[in-house]
Amino acid sequence: MNRKAVIILRAALFATAIATGSSPASAQTFQSYRCSDGTRFLVGFFEYDKRAFLQIDGRAVTLARRLALSGSRYSGGGVTLKITGAGTTIRHAKRPATACELT
Repeated sequence: MNRKAVIILRAALFATAIATGSSPASAQTFQSYRCSDGTRFLVGFFEYDKRAFLQIDGRAVTLARRLALSGSRYSGGGVTLKITGAGTTIRHAKRPATACELT
């Protein structure tokens, strides 16, 4: 992902956090993923917010944290993100879940 895309994502995540009433914490994590089906996405996490802020398919999606037996699961807007010790998967746009790795 190029530098311009990362800057745009950070701005979108910041705007989403402000619009949804949460203030971005000083500790934040942004991760870039590439999936086996060719999907690429960025996800942002804020220290005091249980949601994940995702940029996928040219749109920003806020995912709420859901109950998971192991690892973390987030979903919203037709997107489900699962992060476990065994790996990361994403399901979106009515496609089957696909394995993803950090880039």
